[in-house]
Amino acid sequence: MRALTWQGKRTVSVETVPDPVIEQPTDAIIRITSTAICGSDLHLYELFGPFLDKGDILGHEPMGVVVEVGPDVVELAVGDRVVIPFTIACGHCFMCRNGLQSQCETTQVTEYGSGAALFGYTKLYGQVPGGQAEYLRVPMADYNHVRVGADLPDERYLYLSDILPTAWQGIEYAQVPEGGTLAVMGLGPVGQLVARIGVQRGHRVIAVDPEPVRREMAERYGVLTYDLTPDVVGDLVESTRGRGADAVVDAVGLEAHGSAAARFAQTAVGLLPDPIAQKLMDAAGMDRLASLYTSIDVVRRGGTVSISGVYAGDADILPMKTMFDKQLTLRMGQCNVKRWTDELLPHVEDPDDPFGLMDLATHHAPLEDAPALYETFQTKDDGCVKVVLHPGADASTREDVR
Repeated sequence: MRALTWQGKRTVSVETVPDPVIEQPTDAIIRITSTAICGSDLHLYELFGPFLDKGDILGHEPMGVVVEVGPDVVELAVGDRVVIPFTIACGHCFMCRNGLQSQCETTQVTEYGSGAALFGYTKLYGQVPGGQAEYLRVPMADYNHVRVGADLPDERYLYLSDILPTAWQGIEYAQVPEGGTLAVMGLGPVGQLVARIGVQRGHRVIAVDPEPVRREMAERYGVLTYDLTPDVVGDLVESTRGRGADAVVDAVGLEAHGSAAARFAQTAVGLLPDPIAQKLMDAAGMDRLASLYTSIDVVRRGGTVSISGVYAGDADILPMKTMFDKQLTLRMGQCNVKRWTDELLPHVEDPDDPFGLMDLATHHAPLEDAPALYETFQTKDDGCVKVVLHPGADASTREDVR
């Protein structure tokens, strides 16, 4: 099959690799019809090389059709159309039963002290082959799928794999009071969905992003947007009667604009041998924390900061005095996808498309275009907000849908 593989820092390529096979009786194989490039994939493209091997298959936002099932699979049949959550969970351990599927005790990667295994996301999360490929092996397939109908296009369902439940969880964790103000840091794909869900719930939503195209997209859904300027904290606080937002969702994460020192550390990691770089990532302040610092400054006293963006450093400096004095609540973590899918499916299938799922991807392309589109997505060229790849499709699939 053809698959998108990591080859080095800022280098990925589509290669011919062996087709996946049933390895355990609870496995299934799906033929992938659509798979997206996630903002967190760009962290692999840029930063996480010390935890990747050349040839690793990337991607964790796939959907498709079941083509083979293991002998112990009872919930799926060949021909079923499914979305595959990015977290790999058992569904029956203590964590899964308590809605913490991203901490699944069956698939935790104990070697690295990490939570549940993830598709296509480094040794830290199990080094499981990912979904930017023509086929995917799904472990514990009875639990790790979301069966969907046949009538709606892939785009209506695809984002259930990651970014839609991630945005939903971000809002849930933010605990925005009725009639309250929600601030969103970053208007990439997750930030766009956070903002739209917030508006749909009746919150006043304000958001920050340096890219005009992303601000314009959010404004179509009733979001008040701000450019990322030196005065943005003051502007946001002023817009909330000088108090600050009731809650903030940080949808940016570790590669935020700002922090020259952290940028240097991230660059240095890519130049060191893997064992040394891995230790540096454990011991140094790796994250650019500008978005998180802004979130802490913007939220009102007694408010909540909900972190959806990925962070990776274990020695980051936080303003503990400010956080304690403001009596803030912080909530964060990998998304527990299956916890939210039953709540989300009615919205996804609503004929009115209330979250604008058909108005998020700016680029559709065959899998063979993935290397160029990784670069486009990272540099935000060509108005790129979200890329959806279609394995097995030819060049006629290529489309700019802005």
